[in-house]
Amino acid sequence: MKNLISIADMSRSEIESVFRLTDRLRKDPFKPLLKNKVLAMIFAKPSTRTRTSFTVAMNHLGGSAIYLSKDDTQLGRAETIGDTARVMSRYCDFILARLFLHRNILEIADKSSVPVINGLTDLLHPCQALTDLYTVKDKLGSLKGVRLAYVGNARNNVTHSLMHCCRKLGVGMRIGCPDKLRPDPGIMKESPALFFRSPKDAVKKADVVYTDTWISMGQEDKAASLTRALRPYQVNKSLLKNAKKGAIVMHCLPAHRGYEITDDVMDGKQSVVFDQAENRLHVQKAILVMLK
Repeated sequence: MKNLISIADMSRSEIESVFRLTDRLRKDPFKPLLKNKVLAMIFAKPSTRTRTSFTVAMNHLGGSAIYLSKDDTQLGRAETIGDTARVMSRYCDFILARLFLHRNILEIADKSSVPVINGLTDLLHPCQALTDLYTVKDKLGSLKGVRLAYVGNARNNVTHSLMHCCRKLGVGMRIGCPDKLRPDPGIMKESPALFFRSPKDAVKKADVVYTDTWISMGQEDKAASLTRALRPYQVNKSLLKNAKKGAIVMHCLPAHRGYEITDDVMDGKQSVVFDQAENRLHVQKAILVMLK
């Protein structure tokens, strides 16, 4: 692995290596494998889990992280994105970027001389999807024969990266969403999945039921129309009855309780949401070590 931009660029063996290393680092979390290494974190979008988990990961591994908001750099303003990448490469050992346009992370990776990690773009969220499939494997014991059902707004970065990861690992992915909110056509071509208008059909006999916020960052002006269209796709106890008994429930957070997921499901026995959130830390440690 030279960079982590898209799971589509990874081989199955690379993903499995990330998972094996994650297991090791969970057992020995303070191993100084990145002593004196520095991670530059460029954030054009706000963050809770990505910023915190990567900062803690670097500290646990003996390194450090520098947080740079959109107001702290000249990224795309007084200098080109490529020039920013070149300069940051001279100072730091890794670059993490959380951006809007996917083409911007591609430009950073093209011009950087150090490993680049996609912390999220409008198109993809690879760190989240790797964590999600690691969590499924950890909870179910194996990914063989697993059926993962995603329900809700499927035209977002999490769904896209989940599609890539499920395809690479042989996990059957089913998507329940309105026709107008299907994933990006390019992603569907790369990593096909089964689509259902009915959320009940999507989660039928599923081992994993996954949802995400209905309104992504930048879609606030569409909140009312999206909420109306997606109300039937709420993950609640009634919908879960169609999944396998004991199916696990996932959400990448932040959750809008009472909208895409109900309190009783999010806080219920089938929910692994907060284990999933914790695993961001462990999986990202493995990603950093593999890229060093």
